[in-house]
Amino acid sequence: MNSSQLFGITTLAYLLSSAFYIGLLVFKNKKIGFIGLILAILGVLVQTVALGLRWQESYQIGIGHAPLTNMYESLVFFAWCTTLFYIFMEFKFKARVIGAFVMPFAFTAMAYASFAKGINQQISPLIPALQSNWLIAHVMTCFIGYGAFAVAGGLGMMYLLKKSAVTHGRAETTLTGGLPELKVIDDLTHKTIVFGFMWLSAGIITGAVWANEAWGTYWSWDPKETWSIITWFVYASTLHARFTRGWSGSRIAWLAIIGFVSVFFTYFGVNFLLSGLHSYGSS
Repeated sequence: MNSSQLFGITTLAYLLSSAFYIGLLVFKNKKIGFIGLILAILGVLVQTVALGLRWQESYQIGIGHAPLTNMYESLVFFAWCTTLFYIFMEFKFKARVIGAFVMPFAFTAMAYASFAKGINQQISPLIPALQSNWLIAHVMTCFIGYGAFAVAGGLGMMYLLKKSAVTHGRAETTLTGGLPELKVIDDLTHKTIVFGFMWLSAGIITGAVWANEAWGTYWSWDPKETWSIITWFVYASTLHARFTRGWSGSRIAWLAIIGFVSVFFTYFGVNFLLSGLHSYGSS
């Protein structure tokens, strides 16, 4: 069995996991949610093996590089980071229903990587700019942050849904009846943003070092660099507003969603709409 087949199994596992978590949200059945967790764990384990196998396959064909270098591989890695971080959160905070708002992100990333036209799934030789040990450090730190921000975006949507139900006095008669309390969601959103912000900061720093090694300058205002710093400022402003002005609740929830939209554009929009030093990432 090759890595592509294992990634296919992963996609199916994430699809089923999403369905069972949504079932937990709808039917409030803990057994359904437990199956969703088992499927998420199974998917991330299979995906871990697949990532290792794809790395090994690259050496077998004489290329030999980490599976982090093109759109296909980065989408797969994003799904892996998002799922792994979510599983950690579920075990730590015991809020299983969050999976209904997070696992669909992981499934969508895997499905898009597998089925979208124009996505190159082949293992290709690295261009000179990617032939650096800083590549792994930069991509891993950025995508760990992206995975956390995906979870934060899901938590933001969850907060607004719960808040709307509470405001209209129907919290226990709709889907939101099984969601955590607003204070709990708000606290989890904040903690997740802090975690993601630290990793994004590390990603920008390692990216600057890599840029200097590859192109002779730490910063060139490439479109992806520009949008990365815009995203960084969105989350920095969010944390600043929380620490200095006491922002919480709906404001932080909206900023978590806006931040993830910025992440999405940094990742997809720049690759497909703007040209620059990172254009190779769209292949």
